[in-house]
Amino acid sequence: MRDSVAATISLVYLARLREAFGAASERIEAPPEVNTVGALRAWLARRGGAWAVELAPSRAVRIAVNHDVASPDTPIHSGDEVAIFPPVTGG
Repeated sequence: MRDSVAATISLVYLARLREAFGAASERIEAPPEVNTVGALRAWLARRGGAWAVELAPSRAVRIAVNHDVASPDTPIHSGDEVAIFPPVTGG
């Protein structure tokens, strides 16, 4: 857990989220209080627009931290790669 230091996190957006957000990836400086996957999702949703729509609590999205599927309480740290993507179904 971080005390008062911002974390540099690499975000990767996949599938429809890439189009909705207008980017495949970005690097962000997350404030100290954004230290879990759930807090990151809520913080990004506060950007408004497509962010608020796609990351609303009622929307199904998956999040992986360093290639491992994460839950809302999964911690995030500086240097982590966080991928955000819609759930995938097979046929």
